[in-house]
Amino acid sequence: MYLTKYQRIIRLTLGIVMIVFPLILILLPKTFFDHGPSMCIYTLLTGTNCLGCGMTRACMRLIHLDFSGAWEYNKMSFIAFPAIIYFYSRHFVFNFRRFFYSNDTK
Repeated sequence: MYLTKYQRIIRLTLGIVMIVFPLILILLPKTFFDHGPSMCIYTLLTGTNCLGCGMTRACMRLIHLDFSGAWEYNKMSFIAFPAIIYFYSRHFVFNFRRFFYSNDTK
């Protein structure tokens, strides 16, 4: 499969974003997402938390190795966060191999 120059630029940009995004999350303080209104539609309509409420804050705590804080926000983050890391890494490695090891000589 031959890639156009535009397609290679898109893949390279995606790869750079996939490297920079986790670094930004690591550099942000673990309390960065703790304040602000809820964006959960279920919570806004019913006034109670859904099963996913607090997942972003819990994952941010796990990034900073604050396990007790993550447990308080959402217990399911200990299942979801490793899955997110696995699929994110798998997608990154797949695109890395496709970009650098493709047989394009065009």
